Amino acid sequence: MIQMYRPGTSIVHRMPAGAKLAIFAALGIGLSAYPHGAWSVGVTVSGVCALFALARLPLRVLAAEAWRLRWLVLALGAALWIFVSPLAAWVSTARVISLVLLASLLTITTRMGDLLDVLHRMLLPLRRLGVDADAVSMAISLTITMIPVVASFAHEIRDAQRARGVRLGIRGVVPLLVRTLRHADDVGDALAARGLV
Repeated sequence: MIQMYRPGTSIVHRMPAGAKLAIFAALGIGLSAYPHGAWSVGVTVSGVCALFALARLPLRVLAAEAWRLRWLVLALGAALWIFVSPLAAWVSTARVISLVLLASLLTITTRMGDLLDVLHRMLLPLRRLGVDADAVSMAISLTITMIPVVASFAHEIRDAQRARGVRLGIRGVVPLLVRTLRHADDVGDALAARGLV
């Protein structure tokens, strides 16, 4: 779900990373805390979509982000529809969609380095409590950069299975896990060689 930065000149792109993070966090908290009804949550989803337009992002970007959420929407919506009510399914699913789209918009319009700098500055006061701001920032950075790497591993494994005419199903997790752990070892060795761990 975490997307790479897309350059742009919109007001959303030009906004400082700290202010953008604070605004988006406030929107996310408000979205979670407000007792939505069927109409208000629809207005909220429309408002989040309008933010994509404000950022001057092509409609295909919003469509791609929404398409990535299809399984989450189906699983959450179906479970709530069956076990609670159709209204609860709509409100809760739309709320989750809005939150994830907000997070996607933040990463699409903000350089990851800028976000990590903001995070590092926020963690600096916690040094008095023994929190190593540099280590936490690096751990978050490595985690974020690993997401597309692991996704590319999964894509390569799936392509290799198709080329061989094999469908491993759930057993395909094993080669993915092996490649991911091997990559993690390589990253750890590289960090150790530079004296960073």
